[in-house]
Amino acid sequence: MLCTKPSHRWNTPFINITFLYGTKSNILKMSKEINNGREVNQVHFDTLKVRNEGAVLFVEINAPPMNLMGPELVRDLVSFIQQAEADDAAQVLVFKSGDADYFISHVDVTRIKENREPVMKLTGEASLGLLFHYLSKSRLVTIAQIEGRVRGVGSEFVLACDMRFAALESAIFGQFEPSFGVIPGAGGAQHLTRLLGRGRALEVMLSADDYNAELGERYGWINRALPGRELDDFVSSLALRISKFPAAGRAVVKERVNAIALPPAEDIRVDSKLFLDGAGTKEFQEVMQAAIKRGFQTREGELDLGRMMGDLP
Repeated sequence: MLCTKPSHRWNTPFINITFLYGTKSNILKMSKEINNGREVNQVHFDTLKVRNEGAVLFVEINAPPMNLMGPELVRDLVSFIQQAEADDAAQVLVFKSGDADYFISHVDVTRIKENREPVMKLTGEASLGLLFHYLSKSRLVTIAQIEGRVRGVGSEFVLACDMRFAALESAIFGQFEPSFGVIPGAGGAQHLTRLLGRGRALEVMLSADDYNAELGERYGWINRALPGRELDDFVSSLALRISKFPAAGRAVVKERVNAIALPPAEDIRVDSKLFLDGAGTKEFQEVMQAAIKRGFQTREGELDLGRMMGDLP
């Protein structure tokens, strides 16, 4: 199996690794290089760039044009999680974005059905929420290093991570699904209520507005907001520090905290069904068409998505 021995780690520092899927056959391709006298497997992804430093895997999301959660990114996340869990040397995952404006914008609304097949390969169910729930329960410690906009399912992804740190100058958060007449379907309502409390969770979701990193920290959406120039060093130092402590301690702490604070899978299933039911209504389709005409799911149009949704008739 790949990535089970230190001699076949992901890569050497700063060497990108990616899965290359054939458009029809989805064949996993691998390359090998000789580095300092030993053979190193490089696994290839379309939308992720990964480097390892000690027991930490740093994952950069690159899914142009605006880091939408589409089938390519979902496939890569599923495959990456499988590979990371199979690598006994991997202990901590740090997710960041290669796009300064967008961490993960939201789900690609034109390709929602295409996300179902790759998700099922990991969870057995066609639910992004259960994919994120799987990550929350993993032995791996997960940290989201957020710069740029993270909304909708992007917000739900970072909420499923164990910790979240954001750049004061650039990070923007939004859980805008209620502006389309639906509930967040991948765990957002569950996590926000537990982290923010009832009143603030209702404010965030029912306003469907954008929230900056300073307010996100105050509300509890994230652990800390830091100046952008300090964010990378802070997160890297924290991840490396955590990775050096005994794995047993990380495992038992995470298990017990999850028992207290992680939403049950069944509650996420309910929200997922409610989202899909709502997305099939005439009202949802009408609002979606109006939003698309205003620039929804375009890079420029979503720079101020909160204002756009508030201005819809």
